[in-house]
Amino acid sequence: MIHDSTRRFTDRVSDYVKYRPTYPRELATFVHAECGVAPGARVADIGAGTGISAKLFLDAGHPVVAVEPNAAMREAADRLLGGYAGYRSVAGTAEATTLDAASVDLVTAAQSFHWFDKDGAHREFARILKPRGRIVLFWNSRLLEGSPFLAGYEALMHRFCPDYVSVSGRYPGDAPGDTSMADWFGDGFERKTVFPNAQMLDLEELEGRLMSSSYAPKPGDPLHEPMLAALRALFDETQQDGRIDFAYETRVYAGRPQR
Repeated sequence: MIHDSTRRFTDRVSDYVKYRPTYPRELATFVHAECGVAPGARVADIGAGTGISAKLFLDAGHPVVAVEPNAAMREAADRLLGGYAGYRSVAGTAEATTLDAASVDLVTAAQSFHWFDKDGAHREFARILKPRGRIVLFWNSRLLEGSPFLAGYEALMHRFCPDYVSVSGRYPGDAPGDTSMADWFGDGFERKTVFPNAQMLDLEELEGRLMSSSYAPKPGDPLHEPMLAALRALFDETQQDGRIDFAYETRVYAGRPQR
């Protein structure tokens, strides 16, 4: 089993590319209008993975350097985004990006943030940001209830994925009353917001979405086939017109680093 967070997704890149959700375009508008980040500002996307989050800002007109330690995921991002003139990638981590000091206007981190060493990342973000730079952290949080499918999927994770609770948990700040994100920013915390997000998935896509998760038992594991059988049964029970609504909230936290 791979425990190093920089290598957890190496053998799941294909599913990650195909089946992970994107982010609402409204997020880029929020960054411009509410966070005061100019269109065209230079972005460092930390833990960029396969390039899903970097693409959002490239499409909004920003030059982006994707910082990603996992070679297989970084290569997938390069294949996806190599046609953008403003794109480049580097092998680096949140705690050691390899970027020059005061070289970017905006630091972003998406689904990867919960893997970071929080203190080390904060110091590195402050180092690479220009004096008026901003940090925007965001991720898709899967809804755990609200429909028979959502509740059933969460129960399935607990039943068949022994690693689920220890490596997924909930993202910081998700639980009511959780102030961990405001605490991480400290005096630099400025605003937060939430956007609805969803994927409409057929059965093949739903299976791929599950297998993109680092905690899902892989082929050869005795839990793999029973898990997929239970997933197919859940799909059959809850699908409408051959699809299910895989619902998220995209949570966004923005501010500046403490220096």
